[in-house]
Amino acid sequence: MLEELKKQVVTYALNADRSGLCKHRAGNFSVRDPESGYVCITPTGVDREELSYHDIVVIDLEACVIEAETGMRPTSETLMHLAVYKSRPDIHAVAHTHSRYATAFAVLKKTIPAIVYEVAGLGCREGYIPVAPYGRPGTPELAQSVVAPLAIADVALMESHGVIAVDKVLKEALLKAHYVEELAEIYYRTLVLSSGKEPPVVPLAELQQWEYPRQIKLLQR
Repeated sequence: MLEELKKQVVTYALNADRSGLCKHRAGNFSVRDPESGYVCITPTGVDREELSYHDIVVIDLEACVIEAETGMRPTSETLMHLAVYKSRPDIHAVAHTHSRYATAFAVLKKTIPAIVYEVAGLGCREGYIPVAPYGRPGTPELAQSVVAPLAIADVALMESHGVIAVDKVLKEALLKAHYVEELAEIYYRTLVLSSGKEPPVVPLAELQQWEYPRQIKLLQR
């Protein structure tokens, strides 16, 4: 069932591992099938280097397991993924990572401002990367903690935990998680160089004005 979506989940989960966004068994990833509404999600307790697409679990939005080919259980943070899908019907992929710089700011409950223009590509409608309040992993409280931040952005830090990013496809959700980590590192290095002084930010109005250059003459189709 949904083999192609399962293979996508394995591909990008492994990408996250190999690129350092999260290691071994940390983090989790899912894709929602637009036709059935079923969610393909990573299992709990499996190193991603050992992960097969047969291990990916299929569940519905009420957390009922529909298929588990190899008997695996879905990630313990399944409720979080489902809460995101219910609150954001426009998205079909969730990436949850534990990258180091971003998680350091999450520990401090510190939002990441628009220090560079790339924030504009992260769906941050208020001009910064928000922080979701703490929730114990695996609980309904954690699931609900990310709903409000993801109502104003496609990415969020999770207090004392990590990063969550959403999109229509998992490749783009993971790319957003990569950008969050890059921005967090830039922000950290800027604060170090300025002895803790907050850097200037790109104003929200400026972020909202981006458009593809009209001066570029494209081929007519």
